Amino acid sequence: MSWETVRLEIDDDVATLSIDRPDAMNALNVETLEGMTDALAEAAEEDARALVLTGSGDDAFIAGADIAHMQDLPTEEAREWVDLGHEVADALESFPAPTIAAINGYAFGGGCEMALACDLRIAAESAVIGNTEIDLGIIPGWGATQRLPRIVGDETARRMIFLGERLDAESAAEAGLVGEVVPDEELEAVTTELAERLAAKPAVAIRAAKESINQGYEGSQTSGLDYEKRAFTGLFGTHDQQEGVAAFLEDREPAFE
Repeated sequence: MSWETVRLEIDDDVATLSIDRPDAMNALNVETLEGMTDALAEAAEEDARALVLTGSGDDAFIAGADIAHMQDLPTEEAREWVDLGHEVADALESFPAPTIAAINGYAFGGGCEMALACDLRIAAESAVIGNTEIDLGIIPGWGATQRLPRIVGDETARRMIFLGERLDAESAAEAGLVGEVVPDEELEAVTTELAERLAAKPAVAIRAAKESINQGYEGSQTSGLDYEKRAFTGLFGTHDQQEGVAAFLEDREPAFE
């Protein structure tokens, strides 16, 4: 299979899934999300024993969702949009082998959420991470309201989501959002070395360990994610959502109600 905005490479049991829209800072649009879904399925079918998610270019891991696409979404289409993002994040979370987010630049909004859905996260020193949806008049819609507090704790998660706070790589490490910070030029090598170590572990045991860890969250997270979907969808068409997106696209400060 081939995709315009996604690249999948498999080398010695390690799959690398790269978002390839560097001119758009790897922002996620429908085509890219659908490509990610297909690529993850293909990597699973090829029995990849570890998977790395990263972004093309030097500036961004995934700068977020495609905001222009969201500008005038009616509620019904907003639900389809949020479902598609959840499908990808859930596929990362349930991928049958360990997943690593190699955060090589900006990881905002939906980009942060895709990193949260991975098992492990490594950040380049230049990385900046945040859930910035509040400044668009919406909330995170692809899992951050549920996954972020479990990773960084309630207080930090609320500050990041309520205020749209952005963390540099070192601050993200201190918060427990990433497990390791490395110089930019070493990110690929360090990530590859970790992926190879994971791929060398017993695959069945690793899969059982991952499923067991995930099962510990399943009871409350499912209902929480369903609520998040409804809350996210309901914000489309409000004044603040339309104003937040318009202000972003017009490069001005938003005037929220």
